[in-house]
Amino acid sequence: MTQPPNGQDGNDNWPRLEDVGTQKEFREALNKLRERKNLTYKQVAEASDDGSGRKLTTTTIHTALAKDALPTRDFVIKFLCGCGLRSEAEQNPWLRRWEVLRDKPTPVEPDLSDDPAPAQVPQAVKPTDAGATATKDELKDAVPPDGEKPSPPKKPEERWRPSARLLKLLAAVTVCAVVAALTGWGWHYKTVDDERHRHEKQVQEQERKFREKHCGTLNPSLVTGTDGECTGITDGSDGAAVFGDDLKPVMTAIGAENRDVIKGGDYVTVAFLAPLASKSANSLTFGQYVAELEGAYTAIEEQNDKNSRPKIRLAVANMGSSEKQWAQTVGRLIAMKKDSRLVAVAGLGLSQEESVLAARALSKASLPMVGDLITADGFDSTGEVDGKGAINGLARVALPNWDQLTAISEELGPIRRTAALVRTGLTPNGSKDLYTESLNHGFRGIEGLEKHLDEASDFHFDPRGGPGTSMSSISEDLCHTGKKIDTVYYAGRVKYLPDFLDALAGRSCHTQPITVITGSDTAGFDPRTKSLHVSDAPITVLYASFRSAAQLRGPANPARNLYEAFARDFTARHHGQQFDADHLTDTYWSLVAHDAVLTAATALHRAAANGDSPTSLPNRYAVGNELFALRNDAVAGATGHFGIDKNGNRTDTSSVVTVHQLGRPLPTATQNNS
Repeated sequence: MTQPPNGQDGNDNWPRLEDVGTQKEFREALNKLRERKNLTYKQVAEASDDGSGRKLTTTTIHTALAKDALPTRDFVIKFLCGCGLRSEAEQNPWLRRWEVLRDKPTPVEPDLSDDPAPAQVPQAVKPTDAGATATKDELKDAVPPDGEKPSPPKKPEERWRPSARLLKLLAAVTVCAVVAALTGWGWHYKTVDDERHRHEKQVQEQERKFREKHCGTLNPSLVTGTDGECTGITDGSDGAAVFGDDLKPVMTAIGAENRDVIKGGDYVTVAFLAPLASKSANSLTFGQYVAELEGAYTAIEEQNDKNSRPKIRLAVANMGSSEKQWAQTVGRLIAMKKDSRLVAVAGLGLSQEESVLAARALSKASLPMVGDLITADGFDSTGEVDGKGAINGLARVALPNWDQLTAISEELGPIRRTAALVRTGLTPNGSKDLYTESLNHGFRGIEGLEKHLDEASDFHFDPRGGPGTSMSSISEDLCHTGKKIDTVYYAGRVKYLPDFLDALAGRSCHTQPITVITGSDTAGFDPRTKSLHVSDAPITVLYASFRSAAQLRGPANPARNLYEAFARDFTARHHGQQFDADHLTDTYWSLVAHDAVLTAATALHRAAANGDSPTSLPNRYAVGNELFALRNDAVAGATGHFGIDKNGNRTDTSSVVTVHQLGRPLPTATQNNS
């Protein structure tokens, strides 16, 4: 097909697939798509993996496009992926047209070669014309046998006619022949029809099995786990509930926003990578990820509402509970970098081993990253978090643990304390918990905290062994160390903090005031927890994080206008959807997710402005360059103005880190019996 199906080459509305009426035109439309993408057969083949791990070959592509037949559905999906059409929204028009052509019967001429031959009608003897000269042979034939008189010439009406019996016989034979022919014809089309129905059932069964494996969708980038949990990547076009009902409002908004963005054509993609589920008993999240994704989306919507270009399409990448499916999800993200205009990844999950592995894989693919929640020291572009080399391209907007604990040490003042250490270095899955390891390092390394530490009161627990039981034992041991323990450095997750506080409130020396110092993970802890308000068990919890919502709105915050603008946008309607206002105050996850995506957006818009032409799209390399050039408060985030330093850390942590107290007020003096 030298022209697109609608005959309007270059028209932005191409292809009008509803105008493709034959299998040949469909094959030509596929080839035209390849040409318009400026792709060779080899390039299409290399990018054709649809998530199954299998690619097309150049020979297969050439054969399928040249063969006088409709290509298979599997070929069409892989070919579209190879041309950069990976989302269900992009592929569905092609697949619907394929189904129409598949169901459209190809004209078939009935094969009558085996049908009975038509009955031969006997010819009447031709009488000799009156007055004509008969030949000798004719005359001979006309002579009657000896002894007979020649018959007189018959009148025309008396000449030979078929008998009634013969006419009935001829009629019967003719009817039989026609019936036989029609029966053969009908049998032929019945066979074709039956075959079509069998094919339809096979296709339906194949589609059912495909959907069963891909979260009820036709998107190969979504995968149903053995536990029924859906992980992978979507742009919202696969249904709002693929990752769970709790995310339906924000996923509905994301799908609608992306549809508007794609229509304009001038866009790039930013992916948000996170564990967007907490079904597993080993999960370290409790549903805060809903607010996290809502904050990320709010940043996208804000940016797209501005006059800046290009627009931003948000892809949602779910690593699943406990980040168990990080590898397959990140693998699909890396596959997107060429075909889906992917220029940056935000989010990255929690400070645990899986997130570091994900960041290293994305770094190797030269995809710039902006972490939102990662606080472990060295979890930046230096890669010091695990000592395995630099993680080029990684920035973050959260507050490192060292900065948090330093602020707490200053809050404690000069009062002498005796501190025990309760620590773990593992996640419930047994992988390294870099957040808790980092806290442990800070408690031992920050002079204002280390000086209070009693080395003999060092308690380690493994979350795989049932933390509830170990917390009771550890808490009781605090009463029998030979020293009056008035402070606990808790290098553990908030997941186990309720059990620990309950145990402290019930220990035999519960009347002795005790202060628990921990990290920003505690920002999601409910301050109304009963163990914090037992009259004869005074417990204080200290942690450091960003300012609270009330503080961000207060007059002491010089950037309160930025937070108020974010809060207003967050609680506005988003394509008919409304986010829960409590998600602004329950945790700080929506805040940092917003600022992480905003940081990526700021970098990509700068890259576009500095591009080769006013209409060129920035690539991931240019975005990475601009990300690490965001100095001098270049980002106007909801948490305030900040930049990114040479190691990928935010530049204003000391001005925003805030110490928070839960439970009893911090004691002003401590009696030490050591």
